[in-house]
Amino acid sequence: MRRLLVCALGSVALYLALCGLVLERPLSLEPLRLEMAQKTARLAALPSPKLVILAGSNGPFSHSCAVMGPMLGLACENAGIAVGIGLDEMFARYAPALHAGDVVYMPMELEQYAMTGAQYRALVDGALLLRQDRAMLLRLPPGRVLGALFCCTLGDGLEALAEMPLAALHMHSAAGMLAAEYDVEGDRVDNDLAEADEALLLGPARTEPTAAEIEDGYGTNLIAHFVAQERANGVIVIGGWPADFADARISDGARAAVRQVYGAGFLSLPGESLYPRRDFFNSEDHLAKPCQYEHSIEVAKGMGGMLGRKVSAPNEADEILAAECP
Repeated sequence: MRRLLVCALGSVALYLALCGLVLERPLSLEPLRLEMAQKTARLAALPSPKLVILAGSNGPFSHSCAVMGPMLGLACENAGIAVGIGLDEMFARYAPALHAGDVVYMPMELEQYAMTGAQYRALVDGALLLRQDRAMLLRLPPGRVLGALFCCTLGDGLEALAEMPLAALHMHSAAGMLAAEYDVEGDRVDNDLAEADEALLLGPARTEPTAAEIEDGYGTNLIAHFVAQERANGVIVIGGWPADFADARISDGARAAVRQVYGAGFLSLPGESLYPRRDFFNSEDHLAKPCQYEHSIEVAKGMGGMLGRKVSAPNEADEILAAECP
């Protein structure tokens, strides 16, 4: 029994040493880490009042700081990152840069609300935090720390063994990849309509979360806590709908559950941000660039009304591009 216990403890120690100190996936995870670092740094450098777009990939794909910032007369950072990055980490990194008078627009994907605690413990950024930022990891809830400690599988280890030599040979540049995908305000810029993935857009619509899943979601609790905390600090937080297919089956109860998180501070455009599939780039949440601009113009107008802020007309080039949305 003693030998079995020693072997078990030794195995756990070896696993933690390998995952926490040796193995890493620089090709698949480094772009996410660098994207978070870049957006956090830019956000911290912006003067207040500023506009922050905060969501998953719906933020940078379907919204444009380049359009909304000038229309509202605010410096802007499109701070959204992929859904696989935990909101608890994003909120912890971004909150210190938010000040009274700043405006945070949150068109969160519905799955962000419905995610469970178990799903959070398995998120990919757990591996990043364990390997490269244990100080931030220790600021997160105990469940996230535990999930990060046991984040890696045999498959992850094999990927690391394949990726590490390739990275050492400089066969991949995370910085170069991000520079081709994002502009200096965090907007996605590689979503040209001509390159839209028509095959993906013809597939079946995803299953949207139910009202109960949103109401009971771990993500909902995180978002509601962030909204309450930032509003208490004088930050203006406005909720909104993510861009989605017009044939998405979102129940009235699910919509009511989302609205409840933000109370009166919620922007709902005509049509509730539902668009024909031909307007999208490669999936729900990801508008093609002309439609990204058209949507951003309408969001800026709506936000101006809610903020009591003068809204400038979009510049001519942006209007011309927006007019190309199907």
